[in-house]
Formats: sequence, structure tokens, C-alpha cells
Amino acid sequence: MIRNTILAAFVAAATFAGAAQADQLDDIKAKGELLCGTLGTSQPFSFQDDSRQLVGYDVDVCKLVADKLGVKVQYKMLSVAARVPELNEGRVDILAANLGYSPERAQQIGFSHAYYVSPQKLLVRKDSGLTTIEALNGRRIAATKGSSSEREIKRILDKSRVLGFADSSAAYLALQQKKVDAQFASELVLARLVLQSPPTAPVSVIEEPVFSEAWGLGVRQSETRFLQAVNQALDEAEASGAAAQLFDKWFGPETPYKLKRDFKIGPIAG
Repeated sequence: MIRNTILAAFVAAATFAGAAQADQLDDIKAKGELLCGTLGTSQPFSFQDDSRQLVGYDVDVCKLVADKLGVKVQYKMLSVAARVPELNEGRVDILAANLGYSPERAQQIGFSHAYYVSPQKLLVRKDSGLTTIEALNGRRIAATKGSSSEREIKRILDKSRVLGFADSSAAYLALQQKKVDAQFASELVLARLVLQSPPTAPVSVIEEPVFSEAWGLGVRQSETRFLQAVNQALDEAEASGAAAQLFDKWFGPETPYKLKRDFKIGPIAG
């Protein structure tokens, strides 16, 4: 009886120790699924196609990571403002959601290696006569609420009045309605809006970037093993050419954007 009791206690202790050592990477592999938070409203990063299937660069990058981990991927659509809270509350495992790096944000979450580098630019109405960044300091500027773009344009153009909107489409509508003088967002978002603008209300992008922003996948700060696995997946995709193929699929010469990939996946300089 005593021997059985001691053995049971030993098994219980070992089980408890194993559970204590288990982390998010173990949990993801055990359940066989990676839950990825993404925007779903930011073409071509993550959006719904004609069949309401979620597709895009961020969607494919999350699937790439899941494939490397040997698990399935599921997606949860999030607002910009909800990204970090949803991650830190454990309601998603990882973020692939236009997540620009900043030292302030890096105090809240862990960042993977940069999987995209985004020049941040200003969009204006062609009839506005505004052609330089300096000309917009002191004007009304639209940005997506809760985004790094909103925070950084407030800092850089400190005389301007920055108005936050739910997404880039809402900000663009404010520009066309002349509620703001410019819209601040990534080069790609603005390129898409230029393509969609009607001939009667043309817009143009000021060529000089305000700054360039590295985007990373977001994980909880405490999950160092999981972050290492994510970075390994990204680095292997870079080395194999899979990362470049994904970029060309969504942004390259056969797309409306015709962007050139001038970065490689690697650590974000903090």
C-alpha cells in the first residue's frame, strides 16, 4: 500500500513537472492547430475573395509557419486595435496582421524576424496642389486608428491634426470627401487605393516615404521557444526561395502592384 502510494505520488509529481514545462509550442503541436489572427480587410495581405475565402500574403505566411510546425492553420479576423489584446489574452496564437515594429510595441509582444518591409507614404487628391511631406505638416491627415502609422505620423508631422479611422477604406473615403488633406499608410495600401480611385476624383502618392517599417509576426513575449520555431520557419522559407515566391504571388510583376522585393527575411533592428 505504501509502495503504491509513493509510486502514485511520483507519477503525479512527474506529470505536474511536465505540465509546468509545457509551453505554447507544445500546446500548438498537441492540438494540431495554429490559430492565426489577421485583419481580413487589407488586400492583398488578408482579405476575402469572391467565394468569401480568406486569402492574401499574411494568410499564406501563417500557413507557411503552420506547415513547418506540422499542424493545420485556422484564422480569426481582428480589428487593428484588437490585435495585441487578442494575442496577449490568448485568444489567438500568432498575429499576421500588418504589424509594424516599434520599440513601444515590442514591450507588449514578441516580434518575429521581418517578413515584409513597408515604405510608409502619403496619399493626396491630385487637385490639392500638395506634393511634399513638408507641405502637409499642419494639415489634417487620416490614418488607421490604433496602427503604428497613426502613432508615427503624429510624431513626425507634429503640427498636423491626425484623425483615426477604422480601416484604410474609411480613411480614403474621408480624403475623397475632403474631410482630411492626406491619408497616411503603407505604400501597398496606397497603391491599391490609387488603382481603385475614379477618374473623376484622382489621387496620387507623394513619392518620398515618410519612413520604412519592418513588419513581423506577433507572439506573446513569454513564448521564446515558439518564437524561435517561427523564426526558423521564416528563415528556411527565405533560404529555399519560398518567401520570395509568396512575395511575387501577391506583389510582383504579374500583379497590379508590380513591386520589387528589396528586402530579405531577417532580424528586426531594434
